[in-house]
Amino acid sequence: MKLMEEQLWPLLKQHLQQTLTYWSVFFSFGLCVSFLGPTILDLRCQTGATVEQITWVFFSQQFFLLVGSCVGGLFKKTLLASLLALFFCTLMISLLFAAIPFCHHIVPLFVTMAITGGAMGVIDTIANYQLVNLYQKNSAVFLQSLHFFIGLGALISPLVADPFLTDDNCTLETNRTPNYHHVQMNTSQHEAARLDQISAHGVPIEGEAIGSVSYAFWIMALINLPVPVAVFTLIYQKRLLPCFRKGPGLLEGRSGGSSLDAAPGSAFSCCSPANLRGRPPSFFLIHALGGAILFLTDGIMGSYAGFVYTYAVSPPLLMGHKAAGCLDSIFWASITIGRLGFIFMSYRFTAPRLLTFSLVGAILVQFMLMIFYTSWVFLFIGTCVLGLCISSMFPSMLAFTEDILDYKGCATTVLVTSASTGEMLLQVVFGSVIQREGSFTFLLCCTTASVTALCCFLLFLYVQHLHRSSRAGKPTSATMPGLLDQADRQTSQESLL
Repeated sequence: MKLMEEQLWPLLKQHLQQTLTYWSVFFSFGLCVSFLGPTILDLRCQTGATVEQITWVFFSQQFFLLVGSCVGGLFKKTLLASLLALFFCTLMISLLFAAIPFCHHIVPLFVTMAITGGAMGVIDTIANYQLVNLYQKNSAVFLQSLHFFIGLGALISPLVADPFLTDDNCTLETNRTPNYHHVQMNTSQHEAARLDQISAHGVPIEGEAIGSVSYAFWIMALINLPVPVAVFTLIYQKRLLPCFRKGPGLLEGRSGGSSLDAAPGSAFSCCSPANLRGRPPSFFLIHALGGAILFLTDGIMGSYAGFVYTYAVSPPLLMGHKAAGCLDSIFWASITIGRLGFIFMSYRFTAPRLLTFSLVGAILVQFMLMIFYTSWVFLFIGTCVLGLCISSMFPSMLAFTEDILDYKGCATTVLVTSASTGEMLLQVVFGSVIQREGSFTFLLCCTTASVTALCCFLLFLYVQHLHRSSRAGKPTSATMPGLLDQADRQTSQESLL
């Protein structure tokens, strides 16, 4: 608590409005993360699409999230460019939420989710970068808080949607659509097989949509609307636009800004020969292994949130649609609570300890889920514990990697892009395996990815030890953390005053 009082509270007060703004935009990000899972049945009925077609909506969001993460690096050069990008992206999210109920065909829904994914990617890169830029050595706690707001938004989204979701089937009874109980009592093998298909995918095959999920999307659009207002307010109060400026703006007043002010603007400039010349091999391995770890862990998080519903309604569990829909909310609630807890743990324990605890805990709980794969109760318990364990992987890994590399800025773009890539590709890979081999492979895929991530992390620790040893003779922050951190903080405070 002494560290909190002496360092973190004064820093937070100094950058309070800017920090709260970045936290709020990640709330918008969280709203978009989790609403597709519980609403997929109603969106399937609204668009009249097949199961295979509706899965491409997930892919479109994740693919353009990756594109947005790369493009977001282009807006990092100045605070004005960053805040304008955040303003337009968060405003776009509200508009797209309001537009989803009018997407009565799969193509408009695909385009809408693609634009949403691009906005999410820009938010992901900019908010992480700017927060690391503000707090640098003390960024771990604030990054945990930042990602807490993703979990908060992802928790609220299913809760808002739940009252408007259809119970079991969003189609009207027709002569061509057999009743669930009638099929159970009938001897028709063809209709029984069709029922198995409905249960396996959690969506009906045909019929007229009667759902009222549109209201959920409009409510989420209204909930998100204060976020672009907060970003615009920050732009106005910092006098960043020429029409608002009556004196020196924020950027002009920072003559002694942090080392990140001159950092490369995008992932492409990070890879320029001038920035890579003379770097030791450990420098490249740290980027590669850090990206691989987040590729796997964010992929697990996205895949679990996306497919736990399908796994729950499939044999052998065959849970009801409402009960299975609660799993997604429980998962994001546990992630939210976990990130809240890791805010306090991050200034008591080192990042390697937190990351080791998270990965080992995730592996153990997934092994237990495979052992008790027929238990509804343990699926709920395991989902909760898994969310708690995996919740801090991204912020802890980002803060740890940037600390090793002395906050040059490129690691943020590389790690965010890798995480977005993993969330996109692993959902596609896991989905194809589940469809081909069966629902039980869902847990096997997640466990395999977790074990691989732990192996990559152990190798990462070895490489970072070599990297620090190779620079042991240089007076850097890696070798003189206490002395240089104090000098850097004093210089930064003097420049801001």
